[in-house]
Amino acid sequence: MDRTTSARDVVNAVKDADFPAGKDDLIDAAKRAGAPQDVVAALRGMPRESYANREEVARSVRVDPDSDLHLSEAQRAEQARKGGRPGQSQHLRDAPKPPVQDELDR
Repeated sequence: MDRTTSARDVVNAVKDADFPAGKDDLIDAAKRAGAPQDVVAALRGMPRESYANREEVARSVRVDPDSDLHLSEAQRAEQARKGGRPGQSQHLRDAPKPPVQDELDR
């Protein structure tokens, strides 16, 4: 890939896909949307399974860990403690906001 593909690029490429969607459905949707080749290649690298929504796609596609998930240090620590799906990179695991962050966001 010539440029860094971000999770946001991938999610934007599949925004018109009907969910739940399989890997091939997502690749087709990205091609129809005119997604760059690096985004299509990132989708091809995902595990072959069904995805319920765009968030699952963003967490399953292999991109630069710091691309655009905007996780705090506490969320990254939570990712390290919790296991994800088999084959899922640590930076893609679910990371809920810590209770303190919820309070600060109110």
